[in-house]
Amino acid sequence: MSVQSPVSSDHQLARLLQIGVVLEEVVEARAEKHADEADDLDDEIHELLAEAADESAKHRERIEALVDKLDAETIPFDQIQMLVEQQYESDQDFDGVLYDQLCNEETAYKFYDDLIDSINTSDAEFSVDRTVLLEELTAIREEEEEGVEEVTTLMESRT
Repeated sequence: MSVQSPVSSDHQLARLLQIGVVLEEVVEARAEKHADEADDLDDEIHELLAEAADESAKHRERIEALVDKLDAETIPFDQIQMLVEQQYESDQDFDGVLYDQLCNEETAYKFYDDLIDSINTSDAEFSVDRTVLLEELTAIREEEEEGVEEVTTLMESRT
């Protein structure tokens, strides 16, 4: 299943949205892990990580609500998690907390950007209103873009 091709059914859309849920879980978990484990982080980085974890949890809930509206079966979390790790290398470790957070934010942004494009190029009818779906995903993508910009600005201020 690829985000690069048009979304053709509720079934495929549900799978792709489930990938979004897992991506958000990855961002949330990694931000919380860094905040808990890194002793040398200043208040600004702790605040950034807390905001990222909170935002990811909210994104996950919003995407889960979209999945619930679809007329499609979902698949087990562990299968989706494997897809995410294969496609987006979510199990990779990066040098530095901010670089890791930047990679997570960019991955989520790119995923939503690709998903929106795939929905826009599709002629399929979904059991969830297309306008509502696209508005929700576009809002999430914009929040991810803001996260990328925030991390980048913070990184640049420290060099």
